[in-house]
Amino acid sequence: MSKHSVYYPRIRLSSGGSGVVSQAGAVLLVETVRRCGLDSAMAAALAPWRRARAVHDPGKVLLDVALAVALDGDCLADIGMLRAEPAVFGPVASDPTVSRLLDTLAAAGPRAPEGIRRARSEVRQRFWRLAGEAASDAGDEVVVDIDGVLVLAHSEKEDAAATWKKTFGHHPLLAFVDHGATGSGEPVAGLLRPGNAGSNTAADHIATARLALAQLPKKYRRGRRTLVRTDSGGGTHDFLEWLAARGRWLSYSVGMTITDAVHQAVLKVPARAWTPAVEPDGEVRPGAWVAELAGGVLKGWPSGMRLIVSQGTTSPRRAVAFDRRRRDAADLLCHQHEADTDRAAGATAPAARPGRGPHPRCP
Repeated sequence: MSKHSVYYPRIRLSSGGSGVVSQAGAVLLVETVRRCGLDSAMAAALAPWRRARAVHDPGKVLLDVALAVALDGDCLADIGMLRAEPAVFGPVASDPTVSRLLDTLAAAGPRAPEGIRRARSEVRQRFWRLAGEAASDAGDEVVVDIDGVLVLAHSEKEDAAATWKKTFGHHPLLAFVDHGATGSGEPVAGLLRPGNAGSNTAADHIATARLALAQLPKKYRRGRRTLVRTDSGGGTHDFLEWLAARGRWLSYSVGMTITDAVHQAVLKVPARAWTPAVEPDGEVRPGAWVAELAGGVLKGWPSGMRLIVSQGTTSPRRAVAFDRRRRDAADLLCHQHEADTDRAAGATAPAARPGRGPHPRCP
């Protein structure tokens, strides 16, 4: 029995050559797969599901599907664009072979995806070592962003349902390693969910965080060097307690739902407490200020947690409503003779629109 290599063909570029291929942009992806060893790692992970005398290796079949998606494919049949260019992608499985393999892996339960995740984790660590100063952990820290995304469906696909935005489709929860302002992020985990899945389900955030951390080198799977960020969907007691649990001690930065207690606390922040917001590069963000809330508003949340609130330029209608609420709060303070002395002296926060200064009725 001849053993078929899982490696993709090597492409040589020449200005004087006569051969022309399509999908040449995928050569970079193919070379990345080869250099970091993802093809051999996938072949080893899926070896239990390779049948005797099989022509196509299961690892390469899945990599071909991933390449087809990267080339703007949206269904399994789009793997045909790779099949048309054997000089670039090598032997590509037929549509029935691809479908049979996916059915086989689905019937295997969690073993197949666990093997794929282990292979990705091992290769990711190797890739980061090769990347050196351009690696995702070059600063000896890793930032993991978790967020949900709506994927629309135009037919009754599996788990497709009505979404909270009154559309129809799926609502997966995805995790990316942040690459900073100059990068697009590195996908590390994804939790498939129906379209009607909640945005702030703590169990789903924990499951996605577990999958994401398993993709990182061991030294980043716990400790302050790993920062987990989410929007307000992750601002739940259960998820934050899981992140901050003893032995895990992860850093986190999450959005928070503005409860009535938080709202009232914001209205009572004195003008002198608002500080100009600063971008990650150190530049001041025009028209934006931040302040820190403390006291009873953090009761019940993990110890050591800080709550930072911000205000900035917004629509005129919302700005008027916000300023009206601030004036009402200032009236209450004045009536209780608790007006801040700095406000009485005329101190004001940086004004991007009328009404951000002290309430005119305060003495």
